[in-house]
Amino acid sequence: MIGTLLKEEPIFRNVSRQRGVFNRIPLISSAVFFFLSVAVMTAAEINPDKPSYGDAVVMGSIGDARTLVPILASDSASSEICGLVFNGLVKYDKDVNIVGDLAESWDILDGGLTIVFHLKKGVRWHDGEPFTSYDVEFTYSKLTDPNVKTPYSGDFERVEKFEVIDEYTVKITYKEPFSPALSSWGMPIMPRHILKNEDLNKTSFGRHPIGTGPYKFKVWKTGEKIELVSNHDYFEGRPFIDRFIYRIIPDDATIFLELQTKGVDWTGLSPLQYTRQTDNDFFRRNYVKFKYPSFGYTYLGYNLQDPRFQDVRVRQAINYAINKQEIVDTIFFGLGRVVTGPFMIDSWAYNKDVKPVQFDQARARELLGQAGWVDVDGDGWVEKDGKPFEFTVIVNQGNAERLRTAEMIQNYLKDIGIRVKIRVLEWSTLINEFINKRRFEAVLMGWSLARDPDNYDIWHSSKTRDGEFNFIGYNNAEVDRLLEEARRTFDQRKRAAAYHRIHEIIYSEQPCLFLYSSEALSIISKRFRNVEVSPIGIGYNIIKWYVPKSEQRYR
Repeated sequence: MIGTLLKEEPIFRNVSRQRGVFNRIPLISSAVFFFLSVAVMTAAEINPDKPSYGDAVVMGSIGDARTLVPILASDSASSEICGLVFNGLVKYDKDVNIVGDLAESWDILDGGLTIVFHLKKGVRWHDGEPFTSYDVEFTYSKLTDPNVKTPYSGDFERVEKFEVIDEYTVKITYKEPFSPALSSWGMPIMPRHILKNEDLNKTSFGRHPIGTGPYKFKVWKTGEKIELVSNHDYFEGRPFIDRFIYRIIPDDATIFLELQTKGVDWTGLSPLQYTRQTDNDFFRRNYVKFKYPSFGYTYLGYNLQDPRFQDVRVRQAINYAINKQEIVDTIFFGLGRVVTGPFMIDSWAYNKDVKPVQFDQARARELLGQAGWVDVDGDGWVEKDGKPFEFTVIVNQGNAERLRTAEMIQNYLKDIGIRVKIRVLEWSTLINEFINKRRFEAVLMGWSLARDPDNYDIWHSSKTRDGEFNFIGYNNAEVDRLLEEARRTFDQRKRAAAYHRIHEIIYSEQPCLFLYSSEALSIISKRFRNVEVSPIGIGYNIIKWYVPKSEQRYR
């Protein structure tokens, strides 16, 4: 999803509890197969290097989706599925250039105030109905409807006028220059003919979506799997892989067992798994590993409505008390970098002059004392007004690295007299019942960031409604102003200056504890061909992946 900010749950991490769910084809020798079938074999079956239709890719994930209404999908699992079922008007290519998706072309007019999109003709929804400009208009209307709990409205509130010129042309005029305008139209487009009379917050469409994408929805078994089938009429060509199966289990160890029994084809690896546990003949023979920079970071977010976290000195003390580099070295074997701010670490928006504070627990204790938190009775825990400083960090189930990070934070803060409790929650429960309802004290999470550095929806003080991204409740007038200014200019130098200042302010105020950006570590079965790593990662060309007939495993 281009231009999208996600509550990040590392994708490709888990698998279903049940083995043998899928109908596997017995492998027989190529010689016998050829002898029995030569009369009816196609050229693709004779030539194992030629793309062939068929088979399934089985992905493992620790998190189930929340909803498949794309404009409500704020977590990675939901977004992963929506990205295969739906299309936006534009998308990123492998080199992170914006190219057309449902849009054939576009004209940028009036110094960037107007975009005219010319849509592709002949595209059909999965139910056979034609895709038209009215679907784009409908999606825009729902993105700006205050009754729809979408976290993505910020980009579309800048539109002054939306016009349908004809069935395949739309004209969008902005109130003022808006630098992320083009990329924002990577938002998946929804079918008007199905949803025009639906309440998107409650619609059953969220469990049975219909899109225009390369894969069609088939079934969703909560906590077990989501299965998609290839769209043979996809406008960019039928995907070679017939099925995409997203298996869910909230446990790292089980994923690894499934890899060892070939129960999953594609998943993420922990640093330990990547560096050591897959360094053997079995994995070298059956899988390919990939490593590339992730588009995001992990952080400890505070509920800023909680009085304990409203004093900036407390938040700064916690920053001094935690050795982030030691966390990276210990948990990630060095496969990550300490971050200090809210942008991608390699982005031009990231302020490299903002250095992480040195690990200094004496300074942390001093700041706590200034904020009134002192160990009065000598029991090792700091108190204020007779109450000890203790709080609970919530962490999602199945992510061993986050849990270990939370445990290290717990130990660091114990050394300065703060008692930390850790509560592990299933992913959808954590989001729906705790984050969206603001029922948390602190949370260990991550952000998957858009390629454009605009992060208005995370940090602007107006984005704190239910379902929106500023759930920690951050409010700073200068940051608000700079976020707005950066959106109003196409001059990258001016945008960079604004973002660098935002970086300075946010790191100084510590509304959350910035921790690390870890490497993305993936593993994929060797039977899949055309899998490539690029600046945008892997999976961008999934419709071109294929498995030779002789190696296919699933009907």
